[in-house]
Amino acid sequence: MYAVVETGGKQYRALPGQFIDVEKLPVAVGEQITLDRVLLVADDEQIVIGQPLIEGATVRATVVLQDKQRKVIFFHYVPKKRQRKKRGHRQPFTRLRIESVDLA
Repeated sequence: MYAVVETGGKQYRALPGQFIDVEKLPVAVGEQITLDRVLLVADDEQIVIGQPLIEGATVRATVVLQDKQRKVIFFHYVPKKRQRKKRGHRQPFTRLRIESVDLA
């Protein structure tokens, strides 16, 4: 059984036992979180699609890690004008371990 959940403006496929990296959530490491914006739940014999959400469906997950991704370097250059800008950015993220997918 898997679900498609929405968090941080993005959609993720959540399987029990799987790890997913989502946009940073204000939750401490080790705490459990319930994702209630479930868009789709699929089992071996049936698929339930929400319009837009499935009422009563939840995905339980445990916060494993709060960290930053690898640095992304971007460089802006204007030829013949001596304009050069080098910038970097590290996006914060939260790693979740999916515990269960519940369809009420």
